[in-house]
Amino acid sequence: MPAKSAISDIDAQIEKLRDRKKLLIVKSAERFARAATKSGLAELDISDEELVAIFDDISRRFQPEVKNLTQLSSQTPRSPAPASEAVAETPQNG
Repeated sequence: MPAKSAISDIDAQIEKLRDRKKLLIVKSAERFARAATKSGLAELDISDEELVAIFDDISRRFQPEVKNLTQLSSQTPRSPAPASEAVAETPQNG
């Protein structure tokens, strides 16, 4: 019988965690909705795809530097351009 009580205890904890997760999601959504309304973003005619792109940009902007370095290290490294190409790409003033 102890196994059943342990399982039911775990099930109760899982349910509490699910409820807590829902509450945190709602609070987060309300926070972003307030910010969007305050900034006037909610009044603009912007598609969902554009909003997702905007929030992706904001997310990247505020990600901790460690995560950015991790993401960069997972990308294929690019070799630096040869010096002759780097000079050719710089604009000439005058």
